[in-house]
Amino acid sequence: MKKLFFIAAALFLSCNGSQKAISENNALAPEKPDVSNLAASISEEELREHLYTYASDEFQGRETGTEGQKKAVAYLQKAYEDLGIPSAVKDGNYLQKVPLEMAKLPTGTMSIGDQNIENGQGFLTFTGLEGEYSSVIYLGYGIETDSYSDYKGVDVRGKIVLMKAGEPKNDDGTFVLTGTTEASKWSNVSEAIEKRTEVAMAKGAKAILYVDAANYSRYNRYYEYMKVNNGGRMDLASSDEKPGLILLKSDYAKRIYPDLDQKLAAKVIPANIKLNVQSRNDMVDSENVVAFIRGSEYPDQYVVISSHLDHIGVTSKGEINNGADDDGSGTVAVLEIAEAFKMAADEGMGPKRSVVFLHVTGEEKGLLGSRYYTDVDPVFPLNQTVANLNIDMIGRIDPKREGDRNYIYLIGSDKLSTELHELSETVNDTYTKIELDYTYNDENDPNRFYYRSDHYNFAKNNIPIIFYFNGTHADYHRPGDTPDKINYDLLKNRAQLVFHTAWEIANRDSRLTVDKAAK
Repeated sequence: MKKLFFIAAALFLSCNGSQKAISENNALAPEKPDVSNLAASISEEELREHLYTYASDEFQGRETGTEGQKKAVAYLQKAYEDLGIPSAVKDGNYLQKVPLEMAKLPTGTMSIGDQNIENGQGFLTFTGLEGEYSSVIYLGYGIETDSYSDYKGVDVRGKIVLMKAGEPKNDDGTFVLTGTTEASKWSNVSEAIEKRTEVAMAKGAKAILYVDAANYSRYNRYYEYMKVNNGGRMDLASSDEKPGLILLKSDYAKRIYPDLDQKLAAKVIPANIKLNVQSRNDMVDSENVVAFIRGSEYPDQYVVISSHLDHIGVTSKGEINNGADDDGSGTVAVLEIAEAFKMAADEGMGPKRSVVFLHVTGEEKGLLGSRYYTDVDPVFPLNQTVANLNIDMIGRIDPKREGDRNYIYLIGSDKLSTELHELSETVNDTYTKIELDYTYNDENDPNRFYYRSDHYNFAKNNIPIIFYFNGTHADYHRPGDTPDKINYDLLKNRAQLVFHTAWEIANRDSRLTVDKAAK
């Protein structure tokens, strides 16, 4: 999970270790009220009480769309009602409906000339696709930006298009899109497919043949898991007709266009392609839970504190994945942070900006609830959203980590706003003194945690974020992730850090400056 937004000033704030960069210009103003009493209301006892219920067997692992997830939602609704924190949703029930659908694993074939290929045996698709095509439009990398387009002079409406991973380079070896030796997000394995699909859909393409060895490998593992478990792929339901996406192995792509590796210019390629892949989609009923406290001075600016309410449910053997750390720990932390903000509001001391408490569904299915909030139906305008602080697993200790147990991994704090990173460091130094570990903020982190939790959907919309994370452990996504294994002292300290950071963002005189834009 990482972004590519480096400028010279950011190098000083490089996050490859646990070094701190505290700016004197961003020090907390001494005249600001002491809010230690508010942070102290976040207690081990209340966190434990919440979590032993929320991560109990009664909730059946909180899998998206199941009865257990509905119980989790009802628990959160009642908690906010009891706290007297109002709903952010107009009808007052705290629920933002998130329309989802489950696509069963498609079966069928694709033929190239006289050769038939089975889904999963040379190509991968997760949607039903049918049709015959006498030609394919080759689009090079399939990229379109303000300054560069592989679609120039080409009409792809109703057509099948062929594109490959990567992006163009200049003669000197620098990348055309960035003008540097650093590739843009179009080369990012986690973003490449989404960005290309968005452009192709806007252009009216019927289907995409995409050649990308790295993503083929990733999605093949997912395909095999679905096949073994007779599962499906959940996604946001949409009335828009998206182009069918086919990940195609290079050998088969070269049967269509032998010059695939050498050529870049768009070209119409004569072909004989037939798609005969069937699938079935079932609707899934799910929702986000959204509460908020209205700001006293800047009510139309919003600080979003988020966690995901779902987990992975019950195993095929009937064992319950309680998800106490993932993300029961984040969920109960948000409830306690909300209570602290409510105490402040009741005492007439803020917050100046509105604070939104967002519990999203479908994180385990692909960040779906947060994507619906940011990309489809924001409850509050994204251009007025100042920051997102996302909490996903903060109750355990990473066994791979060495050093002080009182630590937290911070991811993304420096990616869009230098001010946010400095503010975060200063707040911690002033109040909580937790070791801030930036190991997973490294641009080359193979775990790619930056892309794997709900903050990412805010970050891709240029909203500054911090992701708070304790790392994985032996019980990650297993039945052993139970509330008795949570370190409640650490959960309290980490939740207090998030509270203090959110408090400072919500009450500072000016909103955070975004000084690092997406490439």
